[in-house]
Parts: sequence; C-alpha cells; structure tokens
Amino acid sequence: MNLSMTRMQEWLAALLTVAVCGSAAAQSWGPRSLEELTAEILHRVDGEGWRGIERSEAERAVAALESLERDHWAAVWSEIGEEYMARAAAAGSPAEARNHYRYAWRLFNTGRWPTEKHSAGKRRAYERGLEAFQQYGKLLDPPIETIRVPFEDSELVMYLRLPEGVRPAPLVFGINGLDSRKEDVIAGTNSYIEAGLAASAIDMPGTGQAPLLIDVGSERMLSAAIDYLQTRPEIDGSRIVVQSRSWSGYWAAVLAYTERDRIRGAVVHGVGIHHYFQPEWQRTAIMSPEYLFDLFPARAVVYGVETMEEFLAYGPRLSLVERGLIDQPSAPMLLINGEQDTQQPISDLYLLMKHGDPKLVWVNPDGGHMGDSERYPGSWIRENVIQPWIMQRLDVLAPVD
Repeated sequence: MNLSMTRMQEWLAALLTVAVCGSAAAQSWGPRSLEELTAEILHRVDGEGWRGIERSEAERAVAALESLERDHWAAVWSEIGEEYMARAAAAGSPAEARNHYRYAWRLFNTGRWPTEKHSAGKRRAYERGLEAFQQYGKLLDPPIETIRVPFEDSELVMYLRLPEGVRPAPLVFGINGLDSRKEDVIAGTNSYIEAGLAASAIDMPGTGQAPLLIDVGSERMLSAAIDYLQTRPEIDGSRIVVQSRSWSGYWAAVLAYTERDRIRGAVVHGVGIHHYFQPEWQRTAIMSPEYLFDLFPARAVVYGVETMEEFLAYGPRLSLVERGLIDQPSAPMLLINGEQDTQQPISDLYLLMKHGDPKLVWVNPDGGHMGDSERYPGSWIRENVIQPWIMQRLDVLAPVD
C-alpha cells in the first residue's frame, strides 16, 4: 500500500493546488492515478468482495473508466446498474427481481461513492440507488420498513427490520460511516434477524438523508431516532445496543455518554474521538492509501466546508476531550481498531480506553482501518467479536467464560 515518492510528490502538488483554489470539489483527490485505481479496485474485489461487486462487472466498469471525473465515474457504474433495473422489471419471480434490485443498488451505490454531495451525476446515482433499494427491501422476508419522523424543520429517514415471532424484540441501532450509507447498514443485518434481533439503520450527520451536518450536538438527531423506536410496541426499548462503523464510531461513543441510561452498550468500531480531529493528524491522514480516492472532499462535505483551512479549523471542537465527555460515566463500550490504521489514530482508542468507565477492547496489531487484516478480515471481526458482544449485551447470548 506504499506510494512511490514520485506519486506522493505529484499527489501533494495536486492537494496544494486544490487548497489554494479553495474548493474541495475542484477535482478528484488522489492518492492514485487512474491506472493504479483500476488495479486496486480489482484487487479489492478479489479480496473480500469490494462493495459486493462481482469480478466480471468490476472489469466492465474499470475498462470503461477514462478519468476520475466524478460525473464520469457515476455514469460508468450507473449504466451497468440500469441493466439490472431492467432485469428486475422483467423478472419472472419475486426472488429473481429482489436479487436484481439488490445488485442494481450496489452498482448505483458505487457510482455515488464516496459522497453524492459533490456531483450532479453522483447525486443521480444516489437517488437511483435509493429507488432500487426500496424495491429490494419490499421483497425481502421479513421486509425493510422505511420510517419518516418529523425532526425540527426536516425529517429523519430510517430503516427498520423486525424478526419473525419475537415481540418485543431487542434492537441493534446501526449508524453508517463516512462513505457508507444506511442502506449498507440494514442490508447487512440478516444474521441479527435470524438471531431474533430487530435492526434499524440511520444515516449519520452529514451523510445521505441526514437532516444535520456534523457539529457539536448533532447527536440529537440520533437521540430523536431512539425516541421514536422506543414508541414501537414491536421493539423492547429497554434492550438497545448502538453499532457503528468507521466515522460513526464517534457517534457511538457520544451516545454511550449521552444515552447511557437508555442503551445497553455501544460498539465503537473505528475510533476517532480526539487526536483524529487535530490538524496535525488530518494533514497526514487525508493521504491514506487505505482510501481509494476523494478522502478529503468526503471528510470536508460532512462539515459543510470546502477549503483545507476551514476543514482543519472545524474539527477540534468535536473532540470528546474538548466536549468534556471522556471522563463521564458511560454505557459499556466495545472498542475495535487496528494498530496500523492510517485513517483514524489508534491513539484515540487507547485514550478512550484509559478514561471514564472500563471498556472492552479488541485491537489487531496487524490491522488497518477498523482492524481489518488478511488474517482477521472485516467479516471475521463482525462474526466473532461484534455480534457475540451485542447479543450478550442484549441478553440473547450467555456470556462466555
């Protein structure tokens, strides 16, 4: 994953050009050339199955990529997505249609990646992906319910999936990361449903259909979502665990403090709580080769800023140290990350671990972002670390001696 010195110098020059121009949306950000990017996409597809895209379709898409221009990226993936929408409409059975809608959503979801906020084409891909996902969710058994709740001068949009035969059901409250969306979260909940748990998903502030940007106090939209979910008779409002991924590890940690009386625990998976927000970390982290491209624009847009100067000045006030939360009593937390993470500093995990109430910690010495490594891929961590802990906190699985 190391970049050559020449490539790094070229990329830094591009970074400075955009910073001087004052717009995070002025161009696609490295750290890869188009040739390097296409090779890396195929490498990730062959690994854990990048974004659920099959090798044959990934090869079609990267062969059609002529640049990293955002509308072009969106158009390439969306063209294949439309083929699957047509297949779904002509399907001979609900199961066949469901599978085609799901795959269409995955392609559109890739077309809008990492954010739909910077390009009209990516926005169209995002909206088309929402349409495909709605159709997919209706055909699932049990189905995915879309919930709209009035919130301030806007609304909260959430998904909810309920298991068969369990009432009231304990709930896993899922929050997406920086470049995933609530659709990714709820699509990955089959194991919870099969275990008799309900699952919900909401876009974190600054992403997807969230009504608020990231700021101090934006967790109020997540608290409002919990307010609503506790009114549902199908849900056991006394048994809720928060599950995060990547950037939303911050929100899971915040809720562990602010909602400690209403939640059984919080999975803080990928931990950015203090050092992450400091300019000295961000100046290096935005060059992370773990990320395909456009990391700085994706990070800036969730704050609602464009320039590097604005971005670096915005973050520090979000620190849990600055907010006075880190030493407060909290709900139980499970902290997870990798020592080699180049996107979020491992020092934040240890800082959070050493303050306030005791936490349970799983750290992969060889792991990158979110603890992933060849030996311990993300699927292993979810199945062997996260889900058992969640089920124990919800009194579904007895603690292991």
